[in-house]
Amino acid sequence: MLKHVILYRNLTPKPLNMKRLLIPIAFIAFSLSVTSCRETETKEVVREVEVEVKTPEDKPGILERAATEVDKEINEEIDKEIDKIGNDD
Repeated sequence: MLKHVILYRNLTPKPLNMKRLLIPIAFIAFSLSVTSCRETETKEVVREVEVEVKTPEDKPGILERAATEVDKEINEEIDKEIDKIGNDD
């Protein structure tokens, strides 16, 4: 029964030593305070660049392209009807 008690005592966590906890916390706090206060030099660079922009008028949109296709088909049908009427002379 004594062996069981010894095994149980070895499995229980040890209480944290305040020195073990305080030293890493102090180190982290010190390193964060030193690194966060650094001043960095920033240079502002302004560069003007001319860019050609194509206007939407250069290229027809999908509605205009669809309308021209429909117009072509309707014009062909009208031409056929005119040819039929013109042959009745």
